Amino acid sequence: MQADLPAHRIELDSAVLARFMPMHLLLDAEGRALSYGPTLAQVLRDAAVPGARFEDLFEVRSPGGAVTVGEVLARGGNRFRLVPRHGVKAGLRGLGQRLGSRGMVLLNLSFGIDLISAVRDLALTDADFAATDLAMELLYLAEANAAVTRELRGLNLRLEGARMAAEEEAMTDPLTGLRNRRAADLVLERMCAARAGFGLLHMDLDYFKAVNDTLGHAAGDFVLATVGRILREQVRTEDCAARIGGDEFVVIIAGRSDPKTLQSIADRIIARVSQPMEFEGRTARVSASIGIVRSTDFAAPDAMQLLAAADRALYAAKHAGRGRAVLPGV
Repeated sequence: MQADLPAHRIELDSAVLARFMPMHLLLDAEGRALSYGPTLAQVLRDAAVPGARFEDLFEVRSPGGAVTVGEVLARGGNRFRLVPRHGVKAGLRGLGQRLGSRGMVLLNLSFGIDLISAVRDLALTDADFAATDLAMELLYLAEANAAVTRELRGLNLRLEGARMAAEEEAMTDPLTGLRNRRAADLVLERMCAARAGFGLLHMDLDYFKAVNDTLGHAAGDFVLATVGRILREQVRTEDCAARIGGDEFVVIIAGRSDPKTLQSIADRIIARVSQPMEFEGRTARVSASIGIVRSTDFAAPDAMQLLAAADRALYAAKHAGRGRAVLPGV
């Protein structure tokens, strides 16, 4: 077993202390400040003056019940935790030791869990720490971890945005911008399951084939896009307007099953669709026939049952002369 080495007396001037311990505090036997390390002086700011008493500079968090530096050393076994009363509110931890016969006390402090905030608030650099201090390395690791976390969060947001965009695209008719058949089926099934009162309009364009035959498919696409815009303007955000086939559309009117309200909505749509549409100097004319059903007319509304009933009402409208809306029983 190695024998204890003899003790040696070492003299350290303030410049050496500052270089090796930039967070030191040297106190006299009465607990008054003799010198401050340059980094600690930045922490304490204007309070870092010669002669300031330890208890006026710091609130002792550990050991409990200690106030003066003497009590800290007596109770804490030379280890302690402090918070500055002035300057930057950072948690500090450290070691203390009495020096020689004059009773001076040397405290060597470091930042605890508040390292990152202290470095940010004081704009500290590697030069503000001892060369052997790993504080900056830990800070770099924390910053790198934060950067990776930010990048991962950004990646997750981009992936979530891409997923939502893909889902939106999968539910949208590209020509009209309306919902597609899949989206309409999902909305209809959800509303039937909720037993919510709503109206269902099934619309078909009259004379649309004639537009395609005489003016061409580009004109037909223009008519469909125009009808899509009309439907978006006539329904609310909580409603669902969808193109479910070539020139077939459905409109689900949420929370409205009053016959007069549904008839009024259908009549407005028919009036708008019947207006002439100008395409490349030529006029396209179509009209709309609409079949209307109400979920409240069914004891247990079912999506397929409602669509079939709306389809029958649509053909009744066509057989009645087209360009009109039919709500059976009204």
